Amino acid sequence: MALRHDCGKHDCKWKKLYRPLLFTLLGFVIAVVFIILVIYLALRPTKPSFFIQDATVYQFNMTSPNFLTSTLQVSLYSRNPNSRVGIYYDSLDMYASYHNEQITLSTGLPSVYQGDNDVSIWSPLLCGASIPISPYLGVAFDRDHAVGLAVITVKVKGVLKWKVGTWVSGQYQLYVSCPAYLTCVGKDGRAGPIFSLQQPATCSTDV
Repeated sequence: MALRHDCGKHDCKWKKLYRPLLFTLLGFVIAVVFIILVIYLALRPTKPSFFIQDATVYQFNMTSPNFLTSTLQVSLYSRNPNSRVGIYYDSLDMYASYHNEQITLSTGLPSVYQGDNDVSIWSPLLCGASIPISPYLGVAFDRDHAVGLAVITVKVKGVLKWKVGTWVSGQYQLYVSCPAYLTCVGKDGRAGPIFSLQQPATCSTDV
């Protein structure tokens, strides 16, 4: 004789009332995630493009033993290449590096929203006073001064969010690297050679 399992009144009531609700809620969540995934795959957001429009190094000299002082005016151009996706930028920090060593303090950039195909330009002043550098960098510094050429990389770190309609994504880490090839355009008796960007510098962007 088969045994029949009878659920208690409380358990049976829970199953009748809450199980359909649970399945409905689960189905709704799956549908929302599916819709977001379809929108993302259909729109395929393209990462923003950056380049250096202009850069001038007003101060770039080294004091003994290995301390570098530099002052740069940089104009960073950014464009949102997407036609149906907006971009929020936040917590952006810009600094300059020389032969992979940071030579200025990080400077915060204003947060901004870029709509479809919008353009933004930041023009901060990057400064570093008596920044300690590796001894080998002194050799590269002397060589660059002698030939009147220098490569200073402008870097930006921060976060961005994609916006599609009223939907806003989570945060994505943004890394921008812009190698600027500079030539000597004059000298300042106190600050040393003045270097300037001769043509716009294209940046690499990782999101």
